[in-house]
Amino acid sequence: MAVVGISAILLASAQAFTLIKLLGAGYLIYIGLRSLFEGRFRKTSGAAPPISTGQAFRQACLAEILNPKSAMFFLAFLPQFVDPRLGQIALQLTIFGLLFVLMGTLATLVTAIAAGNVGRFLRQNPAIQRWQSRVVGSIYSALGIRLAFQER
Repeated sequence: MAVVGISAILLASAQAFTLIKLLGAGYLIYIGLRSLFEGRFRKTSGAAPPISTGQAFRQACLAEILNPKSAMFFLAFLPQFVDPRLGQIALQLTIFGLLFVLMGTLATLVTAIAAGNVGRFLRQNPAIQRWQSRVVGSIYSALGIRLAFQER
């Protein structure tokens, strides 16, 4: 659906693209600063406060929606697999997009399981947690700043 909806808007409107890009940059900077400050004030007692599955899902959806490069990727990558002779181009793009998301979800699940195991190890050392927060916060902030100043 992103292929037909927001992608078309972003291609047609430079202002819409810029708005989505700046919102995404702001969100990345927000996440980065939150991580930096969380690492600074984190108690040495151990694990970070857990978030619910729903919160994690909402954060991931928001990050994806505010990422204009996702829409651009779908517009650049998927059309080469569409066969106009079959008709219903929007349906073909939607199916390919959904298949791509499904495969990405499976890969992400494997990564999440592995990261969970690594995370259990890292939570045992508060010094590692503080450095991890600093590094992650710096990376997200830098990516947000880069995105904000990047040309279309």
